Amino acid sequence: MFEFIEAGGLLMWPIIACSVIAMAITLERLWAFRRRRVVPDHLLPQIWKLYKSKKLDRQRIMAIRESSPLGCLLATGLTNLHHSRDVMKEAIEEEGRQVVHELERYLNALGTVAAIAPLLGLLGTVFGMIEVFAAITSAGGVGNPAVLAGGISKALITTAAGLSAAIPSLIAHRYLTGRVDELAIAMEQQAIKMVEVLHGEREK
Repeated sequence: MFEFIEAGGLLMWPIIACSVIAMAITLERLWAFRRRRVVPDHLLPQIWKLYKSKKLDRQRIMAIRESSPLGCLLATGLTNLHHSRDVMKEAIEEEGRQVVHELERYLNALGTVAAIAPLLGLLGTVFGMIEVFAAITSAGGVGNPAVLAGGISKALITTAAGLSAAIPSLIAHRYLTGRVDELAIAMEQQAIKMVEVLHGEREK
């Protein structure tokens, strides 16, 4: 493996770094996007139970806020419970933008890796071809076949390495972006349900 990396030249190291970064972000976000962590099913029934028993004090609302991203939305709504339905929904929407932004953390970096990895491979290809033509020019003809083969090998290796890093990164970026959208919709549905139930516009 080290010989393979060495044959690709110095640009193999940034490509490898891109691969490591992409893998770390993907694994961290997959762990963070577990549905039971982001949108726990028990939270809304728990809030309704506390509301009915008149135990929704400030301390419990803070505990709900810290429990999950959905908890942040619902706690914001509960803080504005004494206001009208529209005010509650507006406050929840503002908080929702912050929550979704937090969920999207590192996804821009993952998209950047997916974009620059093939460019690094292309740059390695260019350097490899420069070596080939430099060998031809210095020899005044076809030149040393070993040097030509080395330059062409560097060009192909860096291209392959760049694409190998970019393709999984792009797939992961698309999947995780879609996952954020799914979780945002699920949180929005739970928040609207809570607002309507607490304001008596929906069956419990």
